[in-house]
Formats: sequence, C-alpha cells, structure tokens
Amino acid sequence: MRIVTAEPLNAESPLEALREDITPLSEFFVRSHFSPPNIARRDHVLSVGGAVHHELRLNMDDLEAMGTRRFAATLECAGNGRTGLSPLPAGEPWQLGAVGTAHWTGVPLHAILESARVRSGVIEILAVGADRGRPPDATEEILFARSIPIAKAMDPDTLLALRMNDQPLSREHGAPIRLIVPGWYGMASVKWVERLEALAEPFRGYYQVGRYFYDDRNGKPHTPVSTVGVRSLIVSPLDGETVRRGRTIVRGKAWSGDGEVVIVHVEVDEAGASQEAKLFPTLSSHAWRTWEFAWDATNPGRHLLRSYATDEKGNRQPSVGRWNRYGYGNNAAHAIAVTVR
Repeated sequence: MRIVTAEPLNAESPLEALREDITPLSEFFVRSHFSPPNIARRDHVLSVGGAVHHELRLNMDDLEAMGTRRFAATLECAGNGRTGLSPLPAGEPWQLGAVGTAHWTGVPLHAILESARVRSGVIEILAVGADRGRPPDATEEILFARSIPIAKAMDPDTLLALRMNDQPLSREHGAPIRLIVPGWYGMASVKWVERLEALAEPFRGYYQVGRYFYDDRNGKPHTPVSTVGVRSLIVSPLDGETVRRGRTIVRGKAWSGDGEVVIVHVEVDEAGASQEAKLFPTLSSHAWRTWEFAWDATNPGRHLLRSYATDEKGNRQPSVGRWNRYGYGNNAAHAIAVTVR
C-alpha cells in the first residue's frame, strides 16, 4: 500500500493488487476524512428516524435477521487520479490506486426504509457516520454525513454492508456498518453508519455542499459528484517496465457507474491506430471487467500504450481529464511507457 496521509489514514493499492478480479482485503484502498471511531460490534445500534412513521433502533442481530444480499461491486474514490490533473488541485494526492472491487454482503437499504415506513414527500436519505473531526476550512467539529436521493436509496443493490470479502468489516473499512452505493463514487458509501434520516428537504451539510462538487471556475453552477465515470487502467505491464521483444499480453480493468463496459481500445504509440481488447465476463453488473490485449512488440525501444473504455451508454474515456478545483472524477485514458528489448 502507498500511504497518502498517515493521520487520518489514506492509502492506495499498488496497481499489481488490481490484477485480481477481487481485490485482497490487505491491499484495498482506505479513504478517511477523520480518525476512525472504535465501535464494538456487539454494542452498536443503528437508529432510523426523520420523516418516517416508525422510528427504529436496530442492533446487529436485528439487521442480520432482515436478510442479506451478496454481490461484487467496484468502489472508487472521487479523487482517484487527482495527481494526473494540472495544475494539481487541492486534496489528497491520489495516483491511480484508490479503487478496488470486493464482495459486499449486507442488508438492502430499502428493507430498512420499508420497515420504518418512509413518509410521502421524502426526497433524500441521510447517512451519518460516527467519525468526527474538523475539516481544514471549518470552524467546528462535525460528523461525516452524506445524503442520497430516495430513488437511489430504494435501489435493491444499495446496501448497508456488514461484510467485505466474506469477512466482518475492518475498522478502516467502516466496521461494523457501512453504506455501499454501487455506481457512485465512494463519498456516498458512508462508513461507520450510526444513523439514517429520511429528509423532505435537501441536506446541506459540509460534505454535501462544501465538497464533492465539480467546480470548473467557469462561472457555471456547480455539479454534484455522483456517478462514476467510465474508466480503464493498465495493470500489466506497469509503467516503466521492460518487456522482451515478441508478443506481450497487456492486461487491465475497466468499469463505469453508468453501465457495463462494452469496448476497450488500446493505442500503441500516439500515431498508431487503436485496437480492440478482449473483454472477460464481469462478476456482477456493478463490478469492473478484466480485459486483455495481445501486443506484437516487435520494434525495440520505448513505446506508449494507452487504454480507452466505452460503456453501454456510449460514454468514452477522454484523452485528458476534466480539471476542477478539487480534482474529482479524473477518468482520463491511462497511458504507460514500456521499453521493448
């Protein structure tokens, strides 16, 4: 793991760890805004309130008894690839390893909301974490909290996750309960969840309106960060590696929050025509796809390889990432330099 900040802990995966369909727990990236709370699983109680007919207090046994779902989903930090933007925006200097795929097991959020009987007129569901701290430009301590639209909250694949890769959540990954919102950047997947609230008005908390929006400084209204942009990474060979002359298998991962990736093109040297890679089946509709490209590396010297993914809605990776004040959503095509000998 590459430590981005030590306190609070932010660490990204080495690209080698992303070669597997499921990212090992020990190498799954960690994103923290504040120091992680230490919550005893046996004592934890989730409260559900706001605009509901029945307020709830659910312990871990109550949640397990509601029935769980398990599926693979890719989780990506909104700041992944921030160091690829110029000038460098504010925020943690993530390279490309703030992404991973895990098997998540948890209770569908809609089951809890249906038990609480959400009132008509509710537009958002707020998730409040137990982690507390003071953002650099804030005057007081706050809890990390984010809301999602009611339609996303009622999606059958939005989970209150209890396990990750069939193990209880670790402290760093949000134990004992975290939200998993497939298809959205990781800021929506609130960790250490202790409270849910049904809201009839938009939430205006710090991490809803003070961060996680695209500010292009062009005078236009800010757009909230939400759906993961279509993206691909080359995970083998690595940037700077030397390969033997002859056929080389280039491997990577590709994903999108807008649907399944349907094409990955690989460009060899900027003047060369791109070629289509072979796509492998996904583990689920929310997980990345592995791809391979057989490169005839016949010319000695240094070569530039670049991958572009396209999803089923026609979204294609741009050559250059969209600069914005906080460096969110950089899904630029991934380029590596490889030497052939």
